[in-house]
Amino acid sequence: MTAFLLVSAVLILAMVALGLARLLIGPGPADRLMAGQLLGTGGVTALLLLGAATGARGVTDLALALALLAAFNSVVFVKGATLLQTDEVAIGADSTGPISAPSPDQDQDQDQNDGAPSLGQPVDEAGGDAADR
Repeated sequence: MTAFLLVSAVLILAMVALGLARLLIGPGPADRLMAGQLLGTGGVTALLLLGAATGARGVTDLALALALLAAFNSVVFVKGATLLQTDEVAIGADSTGPISAPSPDQDQDQDQNDGAPSLGQPVDEAGGDAADR
């Protein structure tokens, strides 16, 4: 039974090594997250099999700590993706840079060209700017 558990642990570690390669060369963030989850799950499984095969209790504690860290991996990924989306919304949909307010010269030119009341100036009931009188 011990040999079977050790062979199983080695096979799982081989799959974890393939997952590590995917983690390093993954095309996108979601692929890397899934590879990280595979590392956590496979590592926990291998450690539990080694602990059962050898009878060492400390290995089981280490496996539980790794399972806790693997769960935090997903939380950090989601939190980072949420912050990234928030930054993109603040920057704008075209991602050309921060949205800037028009300069005072541009604002003044616009007020003179369109004839519509500008923001911040009172409008009288006749429809024009009170400053135009």
